[in-house]
Amino acid sequence: MSSKRKGIILAGGKGTRLNPITNGISKQLIPLYDKPIIYYPITTLMLAEIRDILIITSKEDLQSFKRLLGNGNDWGLNLEYKIQPKPNGIAEALLIAEDYLQGSPTCLILGDNFFHGQDLVKKIEFANKQKNGATIFTYQVNNPSSYGVVEFNKKFKVINIIEKPSDHKSNFAITGLYFYDSNAVEYAKEIIPSKRGELEITELNRIYLEKDDLHVQNFGRGMAWLDTGTFDGIHEASSYIRTMQHRQGLKIGCPEEVAWRKGWINNEQLKEFARKSFKSGYGEYLLKLAD
Repeated sequence: MSSKRKGIILAGGKGTRLNPITNGISKQLIPLYDKPIIYYPITTLMLAEIRDILIITSKEDLQSFKRLLGNGNDWGLNLEYKIQPKPNGIAEALLIAEDYLQGSPTCLILGDNFFHGQDLVKKIEFANKQKNGATIFTYQVNNPSSYGVVEFNKKFKVINIIEKPSDHKSNFAITGLYFYDSNAVEYAKEIIPSKRGELEITELNRIYLEKDDLHVQNFGRGMAWLDTGTFDGIHEASSYIRTMQHRQGLKIGCPEEVAWRKGWINNEQLKEFARKSFKSGYGEYLLKLAD
């Protein structure tokens, strides 16, 4: 058993909300402005100092992910892969990852969730340092009935977690980023499939809540959280990324840059990446960093 946290990216599913595109390609391989969607959750884990990452995907898409990402060594990462035969719920990712985790704490992130903002690094680094319990993140939304939500009392203490509520008891949606201690796999084994036949991540979070071991951090103003599993979501996130990158001259979700800034790769390795993708403008950006 290791105290070092490992990452899990759930990049399976059929992507039915993006048909017909996803009839031929995994949604996490679709471009989000100038990078594949999968780059963004990878860099989120990297920013939290997580370098051992398991990518869970379908059998049909496995080779495409391996061709794109390899073993992660070029970015100072250790990437491994497992197959989810059917999309049986988010919590199933922990059961699939049991042998990989070997009792380690984990951070589970959905492969189509995009996070960006000034407080992101501070919040996820803090969550990564927590030894016990679970840490989830909320974001205030106008349409809570589309999400699992957290209900608070007047002292802002969590009193309930509700899956897609029909009434507006709370506007604080739970995002697709979850930090769990080493108990998560055993707790996930206790979950009974829901009416739609899935192992709901809400039920796992409820177990932590019942044990008074659930910590909630809120992403406030100045933070962006977008679900890129829909056409509108992809358009909104792409427009956001394009605007921010053009305005600041800094890329969002660039694993080469994160690895370089953290000292996981050196200048020469960064220049090698730049040479491979210079014509797209992506390499030109990396070369400017190296110089």
